[in-house]
Amino acid sequence: MYKTLLVPVASDHDPKTENAMKVARLLCDEGGKITVLTVLEAVPEFILTQLPEGQMEHNRKELQTGLAEDFAGAQDVDIVVISGHAGRTIVDYAEEQGIDCIVMNSHRPDLSDYFLGSTAARVVRHAQCAVHVLR
Repeated sequence: MYKTLLVPVASDHDPKTENAMKVARLLCDEGGKITVLTVLEAVPEFILTQLPEGQMEHNRKELQTGLAEDFAGAQDVDIVVISGHAGRTIVDYAEEQGIDCIVMNSHRPDLSDYFLGSTAARVVRHAQCAVHVLR
């Protein structure tokens, strides 16, 4: 069905990630590629000045290592950790990389985001590719 899929994963390693990966693998063409993407939220400059030098890079590497351990042995998975605003960064990354389909989880809604979580809602509204949202 799809040659390139993107599976955004929360930095807290959401336990529902396994379900998203199962769906992504079902949707992936033979020889296709799945990219697991974690967006490390951007930190305002005034806070960065209070952090130890290199802290953000350390956090990025730590997330990358954790994801590599989670997906060890998966030949069809690339792991990417980047900084930015989650919803916008997922959409931008998908467009820049020519992603065919985004498979993502959504949290249970509350009144402020009645149908979808705010990140999932932004991705659904702005992505230029197919989006599968799982509950």
